[in-house]
Amino acid sequence: MIEVGAAYREEFSISFQQVKQFAEVTGDRNPIHLQREYAAARGFQQTIVHGFLTGSIFSKILGTRFPGEGTIYLSQELSFKAPVYPDEALVAELEVLEATPSGKYTIQTVVRSTGGEIKLEGRARVLYRE
Repeated sequence: MIEVGAAYREEFSISFQQVKQFAEVTGDRNPIHLQREYAAARGFQQTIVHGFLTGSIFSKILGTRFPGEGTIYLSQELSFKAPVYPDEALVAELEVLEATPSGKYTIQTVVRSTGGEIKLEGRARVLYRE
């Protein structure tokens, strides 16, 4: 059983090519994600990454790395705090907040810039049995 307080951290970034692929897969072609001029006219430094694309790092981590392979997602809450830009250096941080004998866990999920700015935060509920 994974203990309360167990933590995991992973650095990552999201390329503009991945943003374009996500737009195609989901159909979310909002120009704020795809057109630099459109994003600049709305006060952003450049195009911004889809919030759910950024949050998808947790699916990768939870399903394959922490708490481990075979983890089943039960729910995910996300709160978007600041824009994420393509190729920005980011870090995903996870920490177990609750653990039950039946293998259900509540995990804090945060994405920060490597400078420390919180980009998104939330909580995941997962099922994991070793």
